[in-house]
Amino acid sequence: MTVETDSHSPTEPFAAHEPARRSGSIVLVLLVAAGIVAVAVALMTIGRAQAQPYILGVLALLAMVGLFNLFAFAAGIVRFTDRAADDPVMGRIADHAHDGLAVTDPRGHVVYSNAAYLALTGAVSPQDVRPVERVFIGNPDVSEAVFRLLKAAREGKRQQEEVRIAGSDGAQGRWLRMRVRPLGQSKREAKYAVWSIADITRDRERQEDVFRELQHAIEYLDHAPCGFFSVNPAGDVIYVNATLANWLDYDLAEIGSGGLKLTDIVSGDGAALLTSIVAVPGEVKTEVFDIDLRMRGGKTMPVRLYHKLAFGADGAPGSSRTLVISRARDEHSDPERAAEVRFMRFFDHTPMAIATVDSGGNVVRANARFAKLAQSLSPDGAANKSIFRTVNARDRGLLIAAINQAAEGQGDIAPVEVMLDGAKERWGQFFVTAVEEDERDTEAAIVYLLETSERRTLENQINQSQKMDMVGQLAGGIAHDFNNVLSAIMMANDFLLNAHKPTDPSFQDIMQIKQNATRAATLVRQLLAFSRRQTLRPQVLDLGDALSDLTMLLRRLIGEKVKLDLVHGRDLWPVKVDVSQFEQVVVNLAVNARDAMPDGGKLTVRTGNVTAEEAAQLSHKGMPAADYVRIDISDTGTGIPADIVDKIFEPFFSTKEVGKGTGLGLSTVYGIVKQTGGFVYVDSTPGEGTTFRIFLPRHRPELEAQPEPQAAKEGAAEPSKPRPDLTGQGTILLVEDEDGLRSLNARGLRSRGYSVIEASNGIEAMEALDEKEGAVDLVVSDVVMPEMDGPTMLREMRKLNPSLKIIFVSGYAEEAFDKSLPENEQFAFLPKPFALSALVEKVKETMTAS
Repeated sequence: MTVETDSHSPTEPFAAHEPARRSGSIVLVLLVAAGIVAVAVALMTIGRAQAQPYILGVLALLAMVGLFNLFAFAAGIVRFTDRAADDPVMGRIADHAHDGLAVTDPRGHVVYSNAAYLALTGAVSPQDVRPVERVFIGNPDVSEAVFRLLKAAREGKRQQEEVRIAGSDGAQGRWLRMRVRPLGQSKREAKYAVWSIADITRDRERQEDVFRELQHAIEYLDHAPCGFFSVNPAGDVIYVNATLANWLDYDLAEIGSGGLKLTDIVSGDGAALLTSIVAVPGEVKTEVFDIDLRMRGGKTMPVRLYHKLAFGADGAPGSSRTLVISRARDEHSDPERAAEVRFMRFFDHTPMAIATVDSGGNVVRANARFAKLAQSLSPDGAANKSIFRTVNARDRGLLIAAINQAAEGQGDIAPVEVMLDGAKERWGQFFVTAVEEDERDTEAAIVYLLETSERRTLENQINQSQKMDMVGQLAGGIAHDFNNVLSAIMMANDFLLNAHKPTDPSFQDIMQIKQNATRAATLVRQLLAFSRRQTLRPQVLDLGDALSDLTMLLRRLIGEKVKLDLVHGRDLWPVKVDVSQFEQVVVNLAVNARDAMPDGGKLTVRTGNVTAEEAAQLSHKGMPAADYVRIDISDTGTGIPADIVDKIFEPFFSTKEVGKGTGLGLSTVYGIVKQTGGFVYVDSTPGEGTTFRIFLPRHRPELEAQPEPQAAKEGAAEPSKPRPDLTGQGTILLVEDEDGLRSLNARGLRSRGYSVIEASNGIEAMEALDEKEGAVDLVVSDVVMPEMDGPTMLREMRKLNPSLKIIFVSGYAEEAFDKSLPENEQFAFLPKPFALSALVEKVKETMTAS
């Protein structure tokens, strides 16, 4: 029994979805009963006569209370209720809900259902209510969905299904949405399932109507007499109508699957025009472009695009809306339009960037090539607004002056070549032309821009190559003259050594002269290496083994602060190089790397094969595609500044302090690699390190007709040969244009028992040979001489005496003049400078040879 009131305490919130709280308590009932029993016991103890008035009073009180409750019950103030009854508000919500609701117990029996559930399931009364699975039993269209719902109900999960119920007797079918969920979170409540059924037939009909309208709209758009496409900000074509797909010979299904880019359907640089629209946050822009579209087969068709693009509040572009009108028919129907189409195609497809600008340099119109170039120079679109933003700030004033001249109507404006703006060094040549006077209000000039970066790079490479060749010729000429001087010094020094004993006071001075002469000869050999005129003794070599043999030497050279790391490639191809010269290349680069890492670091020597295909993909200029063996020598040092990296291979160029380097180390590397037929390149980043990349041609033994290992064998056996007898007999014709050197050489040969005839050039030698009529046993001749050089003299002498033996001496390499002689010509060779012992040994060897 509860007492209902019309108001509730403001401190206790009322929730309409909860059952009304019941008043009363069993404790209060017990207290009332105990009080009545206590009164009865008290009255019994005082006697019947004395208790009678009190008993009557208690009975009267109880009667009054009872009578009051009767009147209160009749008036509705007090009523008796079931404590388990549901809240009336919640009951009405569930009973009158639009969707059908039912609750089933763990056995699947319906313990609650509302009126909508009865109506949707066809139940006449609550006694006819059935669970969902029994309502739709036998219906094949619904059975699978009901099975999934039952499974979810047993597992205490949520599930939703939409099914279509076919109508009976030709009636229209219905769409139902069925859901199931557990009653609550507790274990007991989870065993109960709440089912809901909603009729969504009208919602489905609305969706189908909208879908049909959308299909009609797409069909109208697809078959419109003009094309339409949409491109997202990433450049992907996300929609193309059937008309445009037919024009371009594409399959709509193929386009819908993705993978088609804007650059695939726009010819040339036309795509740059569509992506060059300057962003304005929050605005929608529509631009008109006359460009060519590219068909699947590569053909093009002229079109006019109405390109609409919306920008967000942050300036980010959305997907475009582009209308395409074909202008191919204009070429046949309207001569004026045909001329316009031809001009626009010429304007957009010219390899030169063209733009019209006002007097402030703002771009009014531009072709596709200019839009693409501007995008590459300024991704934020600034270059598409102002042509001055395409030019580096250093040279911008030159272009401003040229456009000002055009704005004033001047003609014959000189071209302007300036550095373009951007991260990389790029160059461009601007041609500025004034427009007619009546058009200068909107357009002040027509600007043609031709990028000249590749041309300047090629010019720099040619200039650098020519400079290196000229320096090489100069170095070779200097080395040749030095060799003659050094030969005379070393020959005279040998005479002094022979005339003085080690105990003589001047003997040490003579030895000092010899040591310095030998040191000077080493410098001359480095000059000859740079000029590629030194004598090489190449042999087939495995670079992996050669570098491994150098490991100990390299570790001593670079010191303990620098870590050496050798990384050998697998199955290295053989190369044909001079072993000692190759070792000099590696040592020179290692020493330079050590000096670039004063505080220590890491030196890495890495080898590997480079196929012709890989070589073709490298960005190294001047290196043809072929098989190479690559040697990378990298350090983690200070690096080489960009302004001197092009000078490092020049002779005598050095960044070291005076007295700490000759400046010939890298020039020697350059010359040896070039003379071997290889290539050397340098990559350096200041503060990070330097890498020298050497490419040596792969040696193929099968291409050689006759292997030449003899030189290597002789060089290997030379240290073990016993000291020979260098005296001899015979007549030697000595040809040398340097009088002092010739005199010393003749003196040395005569001291060994030979008869010497001296000649200052080839003509005198021919006269002497003719006078002796076969008495000459050997000719020792210089190669470079006035009036008649050595090879020419040899050909003339062969006419007089085909079996004449000859030794050529020269500061140049043997290969430098070998090509000017007849094929298979036999001669000996002695490189300058040489000591007296080397000369007489070569003479004795040639004289005794068969």
